[in-house]
Amino acid sequence: MPEPSIPEESSEKRLLEKFLVSTGFYDLLPLALEVARRFGYDPSEMIEAVCKVSDKFSQYLPVQNRTAWFQKVFEEKLREAKGDILTFNAQQRFSASRKTPKDLTD
Repeated sequence: MPEPSIPEESSEKRLLEKFLVSTGFYDLLPLALEVARRFGYDPSEMIEAVCKVSDKFSQYLPVQNRTAWFQKVFEEKLREAKGDILTFNAQQRFSASRKTPKDLTD
């Protein structure tokens, strides 16, 4: 019997969950999903943002309210992640468009 397909939301949640567990923010998964959906970010942007939040957490620990700190930093890092991904994709397209026939045979 074939396995049932996993709904998009469930697989998105599982993937993000892995990154939140590894960075120590697992308890904030519902908040991360809510914020990302509210602003229309996709899973790759969420994962990139979680990694950026983890980096910032290692440099600047929250002094009082960890949840509020996470929300503020996560929103900021979501915007950065979107910019990073858009820049990377644009660079890839530019590089691909500049290949000459000689480059394609190498």
